[in-house]
Amino acid sequence: MPISTLLARIRRLVPKSGDQHYDEIVRSFGVGTLRPPSTPMSDGELARAIAEFLKEQPSSESVGVLGRRLDPTTPL
Repeated sequence: MPISTLLARIRRLVPKSGDQHYDEIVRSFGVGTLRPPSTPMSDGELARAIAEFLKEQPSSESVGVLGRRLDPTTPL
């Protein structure tokens, strides 16, 4: 799945009040910290991963947690 498609799905799940979180996700894909899932995720799986990410301030640690949820094969 192209990153642009994944980001569009994520944008629908991140509330407007969480723009800093969304910006951190976009930045992390840009610098390679995050990678798209190796296998497609359902909207439910993606929603759970995003909800977990939104519980904390955007940080390298929370990006790592999100990365492991998106692609468990990625050693973050």
